[in-house]
Amino acid sequence: MPPELLVYIDVPYEVLKSFYLLPSLMYRMESLMLACQLRNEVSFCSSNPIPSFLILEAITTLRCCEDFSMERLELLGDSVLKYAVSCSLFLKFPGKHEGNLSSDRIKIIRNATLHSLGTKRGIQVQHHFHLFGFIFSRFCVKVFHQVINPHSKAGYIRDAAFEPRRWVAPGHISVHRKACDRGHRWLCSKTISDCVEALIGAYYVGGGLPAALAFIKWLGIDTEFEPDMVEEAIRTASGWAYLAKIHEIETLESKIGYKFTVKGLLLESITHASQQELGVFFCYQRLEFLGDSVLDLLITWHLFQRHKDIDPGELTDLRSASVNNENFAQVAVRHKLQQHLQHNSGLLLEQITEFVKRLEDSNENKYMLLSNGSSKVPKVLGDMVESIAGAILIDTKLDLDKVWEIFEPLLSPIATPENLELPPLRELTELCSHHGYFLKTTCTNEGDMNVAVLEVQLEDVLLAREGREKNKKAAKGQAAYLLLKDLEEKGFLHSRYASKGTQAEEKIASHKESVEKSCSLMLDIEIPTPAKHGEVVNSKNVSGPSPGKSLALTVKMQKGGPRTALYELCKRCQWPMPSFETVEWKPSSDQMDECIGGGDANRHMFVSGITLHIPNSTIIKRKGDRRPDKKSSQDSAALTMLYELEKQGRCQIEVQPPAQRIP
Repeated sequence: MPPELLVYIDVPYEVLKSFYLLPSLMYRMESLMLACQLRNEVSFCSSNPIPSFLILEAITTLRCCEDFSMERLELLGDSVLKYAVSCSLFLKFPGKHEGNLSSDRIKIIRNATLHSLGTKRGIQVQHHFHLFGFIFSRFCVKVFHQVINPHSKAGYIRDAAFEPRRWVAPGHISVHRKACDRGHRWLCSKTISDCVEALIGAYYVGGGLPAALAFIKWLGIDTEFEPDMVEEAIRTASGWAYLAKIHEIETLESKIGYKFTVKGLLLESITHASQQELGVFFCYQRLEFLGDSVLDLLITWHLFQRHKDIDPGELTDLRSASVNNENFAQVAVRHKLQQHLQHNSGLLLEQITEFVKRLEDSNENKYMLLSNGSSKVPKVLGDMVESIAGAILIDTKLDLDKVWEIFEPLLSPIATPENLELPPLRELTELCSHHGYFLKTTCTNEGDMNVAVLEVQLEDVLLAREGREKNKKAAKGQAAYLLLKDLEEKGFLHSRYASKGTQAEEKIASHKESVEKSCSLMLDIEIPTPAKHGEVVNSKNVSGPSPGKSLALTVKMQKGGPRTALYELCKRCQWPMPSFETVEWKPSSDQMDECIGGGDANRHMFVSGITLHIPNSTIIKRKGDRRPDKKSSQDSAALTMLYELEKQGRCQIEVQPPAQRIP
C-alpha cells in the first residue's frame, strides 16, 4: 500500500494487543444475550430471575471447549423431572398400579419425548458442517435429524467451539459460512434432550422447585396437580387399620427418627404384596414408585451442592454409588429396618436372613460383597427404604427439606470422591485401557451357573481369573474383583487411587487375606507349568499367530487408519498396546537447503517412534517419516510397524487408498 494512504495512529502496543480479545468478548456477550432471550421466552415471573450465566451453562455442550458445560445441570435436571412427573402421576391416578405408573413416567421423561418438546420450542442448534453448499456439524453426521420450519428461530444450543479468526461482527455476513435460509436445522437428537434436562436443572438451581416446574410447564409437560390431591392421598392411608401393629409402627418410628401424623402411611410403606394373600388390600409398591424419585432428587441435589469442583463424570459415579437398590438394602440392614417388613413369604425371609448374615460376617467392602452376589441382594429391602421416603413425603405434604432432614442420617455415610469405589468390572476396564492392555472376556454356562473368565496379557505374564454366579453380571464382577487384586499386587492401580500411595498400600494389604481365600477360583488353563495356589498363571502362545497362520488386515490410509489397524491386530493377538514417542523435527544446517527447496523450512514437522512389546517373544522399535502433525506422524510409525510385522509373517496387510473427494 502506498505510504501516502497510510494514517499514523499513536496507539500503545499494549492497547493494540488487547484488541485481539474483542472477538471473544463480543462472542461471550452475544451468548449471554441469547441466554437472556431464552429466559424471556420462558417468562417465569419471580423476584429473583434466573441468572443468565446459569442458562448459558445449560445450553453449552462439551464441544464448545469452555470451562463449563451442561453436564452437571443435566444430571440434576434429570432427577428434578423424574420427581415432578412421579408426584403428578402418583396423585392424579390413585388407582393405578406401580407398573403402570412406571410405564407412564418412562413415556414422559424419555429422550425422544424431550427431543420433540425441545424442538417444538425452538431450542435446536444450527450446526456447522460444509455439505452441498451449507454448513453443518461433523459431529452429528450419523444421527442427523432434519426439522423443516420456515418460521423457526435461531437455535439456542451452543454446540461448537468459538473460532476467533472466523468471527463476524453483528450486522455482517460471512460468505464462507453462509447458513441455510430455508429454516432447516440439522441436529443430534440427544443434544436436544440433554439441553432440556440441563435447563430444568438450571431453573431448579436458580429458582427452586417452583421455577423448575414453570419451565417444565413451558415445555409442554403437565405436572400440575391440585393441593386437594395430597389431602386425598392422606385420607386414603388414614383408612388402613394399624392399631394391631401400633407397637411395630412406634418402634420403627424411633429408628427412623420421625413421628407420622398418619400411621397408615408407614404401615403401607412396610407392607409387602404377599400380604394380600391374607386379605390386606394395600402394599408399598406405589409409595416405592414415589420414594424412588424422591431419594434420587435429594441425593443428587446433595451431591451437586457438596461437590462443586469435581467433573460431571465423577459426579455421575457418586450418584450411581449412592442411588441404587443395593445401597438402600444395606441402609435397611444397618438400621435394622428389615425386622419390620410385613410379608407372607418363606422364601423372602430366607433371602433376607442370608443377606443380613453375609453382610454382618463379611470383612470385605460392600463393593466386593455386591460384585460376588448382587443377584442375592433382596430387592424388597431397597424398595422398603424408598417406600418409607415416599410415605414421609406424603405425610409432610411434599416437604422435601423435611424428608432430607430425616433421611440424611439414615443414608450416611454418603459416597464422596475420597471413598468412592467403582464397580470391579468398570474399574478393571478403565485400568486396562489406561495402561494399554486388552481385556479378554469369555462367558459360558455350566448348568444353572454362569462362568465368566477374564484375561489380561501383560508383557511377561497372562493373568486370568474365573467367576461363577447365577447372574452373568455378578460372575463378571467376581472375576474382575479377583483380577484387580492380582494387578494391584503387580503395582497397577486405577488413576483414582494412584495418587494415594499410602492408602493404596493399605488397601492392598487389607484385601490380601480375602484374595488368598479366593484363589481357589484361579482359572486352570493348559500351560507347561501349572499355577500354584495364590499365583498368577504364566502366559503361553501369546506372541501372536504361528507361521503360516498370519492374520489378514485391511489398512485404510485415511487419517487414523494405520493406528486403528495396528490396535486391532494387538487386540486380536492380545498384545499390549504399542507406545508412541513423538518429537518435533527441526532440520539441521545440512538439511536446511533441502527443506527450503521442498517448502518445509518454516513448517512444524513431527517424527514418531513406536515400540511394540510382543509377550514372550521380542520388542520391536520402529520410526516413521516426518509429518506436519503429531497424529499423522504416529500413523506413519504405525504403518512402518505393520510392514515389519508382515515381514515377520505375523500378519498380511492390504492397503486401502483413501476415498477420493468429490469436487
